[in-house]
Amino acid sequence: MEMDIRGNWDKLTPSTQRWLTDHPGSMVLPRTIAAIICKETDRPADRDRHGGTPLSQDDRDFIADKAREAPPSGPEARFFGAASPQT
Repeated sequence: MEMDIRGNWDKLTPSTQRWLTDHPGSMVLPRTIAAIICKETDRPADRDRHGGTPLSQDDRDFIADKAREAPPSGPEARFFGAASPQT
């Protein structure tokens, strides 16, 4: 099952939302972040062979839009693009 960040944004805690907006170029969520989101939304998600959860293009676009609206939480630069992982 896809993550559906857009449809569940209001269920996510501010710290989870901040992690997502601080990492807008992520194509795959690390398993720890995916587990937190699954717990907060009470929904399972697909996992890859490494335990990560791929994000749909819709979710990546939504997170990038939210990141552009939000002030950065630190001095680091945000990367809005990522290369597709080789499988």
